[in-house]
Amino acid sequence: MAQPEYLRIAADLRRRISSGDWGPGDQIPTLPALCTEYGGVSETTIRNALRLLAGEGLIETRARAGTRVRPRPPIHRMAADRYRTKPGAPSTPFTRDQGIGWSEYRLDKRFERVHADPELAALFECEAGERLLARHFVFYDNNQPTQMSTSYVRWSDVVGTPVSDPIHEPWPGGTRAQLATLGIRVTAITESFTAGMPTEL
Repeated sequence: MAQPEYLRIAADLRRRISSGDWGPGDQIPTLPALCTEYGGVSETTIRNALRLLAGEGLIETRARAGTRVRPRPPIHRMAADRYRTKPGAPSTPFTRDQGIGWSEYRLDKRFERVHADPELAALFECEAGERLLARHFVFYDNNQPTQMSTSYVRWSDVVGTPVSDPIHEPWPGGTRAQLATLGIRVTAITESFTAGMPTEL
């Protein structure tokens, strides 16, 4: 089966971005120009290709600014160092990863009690259905949303403590420091990763 035209065009535009033909902040040609460049295809075809690239985070369209290659901020990874307790100004692993000060740190937060599904039960080595506290965060760097996370702790460990109240977030030192205040010492940390395309909210 022949590949849809918009996928072929998206692949070529993606190649031109990844090869550096267009760098961060560079203007993408207008719809009419792209229609002509790709053999007189319709604007709908070009829009579909651009929509795909926007969903991948490669380009962005702004009013009166056109479509441009999306700048990519540098990614800093500090491995196990991000979990160490450090003296000095208040910080969390996120502020250290992003290189921002406490005054620049902002997050949206929502806490809820949930029941452990089989996957969470396996991680917590508990029975499915055990009560957990789910903590949903959106992290900001200079008012730009940068990261989302959901973390879980046992409800029985935190009920009636400051850790269960979102008013105390952000908490210097993060979850490790929170658990330490409850007499829970973290002795090992395991990280695993999966990745997928973003979805529309």
